[in-house]
Amino acid sequence: MPETAVAVRDITFGDAIREALAEEMRRDPTIVLLGEDVAEAGTPFKVVKGLVEEFGKDRVIDTPISEPGFTGLAVGAAMTGMRPIVDIMFGDFMALIMDQVVNQAAKVHYMSGGRWKVPLVVRATMGATRRSAAQHSQSLHAWPSHIPGLKVVVPSTPYDAKGLLKSAIRDDNPVVFFEDKISYAKVKGPVPEGEYTIPLGVADVKREGRDVTLIATSSMVQVALGAAAMLEGAGISAEVVDPRTMWPLDEKTLVESVRKTSRAMVIDEGYFRYGVTGEIASVVAEGAFYDLDGPVRRLGARHVPVPFSPVLEDATVPTERDVFELARKMCNR
Repeated sequence: MPETAVAVRDITFGDAIREALAEEMRRDPTIVLLGEDVAEAGTPFKVVKGLVEEFGKDRVIDTPISEPGFTGLAVGAAMTGMRPIVDIMFGDFMALIMDQVVNQAAKVHYMSGGRWKVPLVVRATMGATRRSAAQHSQSLHAWPSHIPGLKVVVPSTPYDAKGLLKSAIRDDNPVVFFEDKISYAKVKGPVPEGEYTIPLGVADVKREGRDVTLIATSSMVQVALGAAAMLEGAGISAEVVDPRTMWPLDEKTLVESVRKTSRAMVIDEGYFRYGVTGEIASVVAEGAFYDLDGPVRRLGARHVPVPFSPVLEDATVPTERDVFELARKMCNR
């Protein structure tokens, strides 16, 4: 939270990311940003546009089209005193860097007996409904969440995005930071002008309620909030909780909310099978077992490759109406 009262403006999710990067690069000269088209182009989403003019090509580095190569370079740079930020244009390309992230960055501190650290941030996009088809639309944040040694962040608002990214950059551990690509321009919200950080591993109650807890991640937080407004009209009070980080996971806040409402639904844009919804549902079911009035319910992406057809693509992602209808059934309304 901000330490002192400062001016607050409404800015986009993408602008919040850019502000965090610029502020941290001004603060710490060991921070470098590298990836495909991050300099003059500012990435296809224009999120980092303008940084190269301020910090130069020695710190905002356009790389060859070789994710394994420049991610491996960043791991080595982090081990030798730098704080690199790797831009992975689409989260689907995490498949290309799993060895560098999973077998190297995540293991170095442990395998060196704590002598080495890897203060690396991997920024990757997530989210469908951009009409980018099967290889550029997946939400794969469950992958790195499975690996000891990695921290995983999934912000949903501009305020959270800026504060969490600054904390991720300052962390001495490797952090994978997922940004919903639709949110860059679509989601706006209040962000203080002053310095602030948000600690990793602390969930946030976005809306308080009494009848059902909606635990939602990334873009699904906006979906849950929209559904909660619809449910209010049906006489159902929904609490919306955003974990904000997949790991560390704030189990205490999630369980306390469900103990209060006695009903829980988990909503995530990642694949339904073996994914985030299953893990969080298990945490809630174990922690609030005697308080639950029914089973924990889940909504996630359909277990199919993301279609290019707009009408089919839209059908793969949970919607406000999906959340609304399932919550009504859970509350017998």
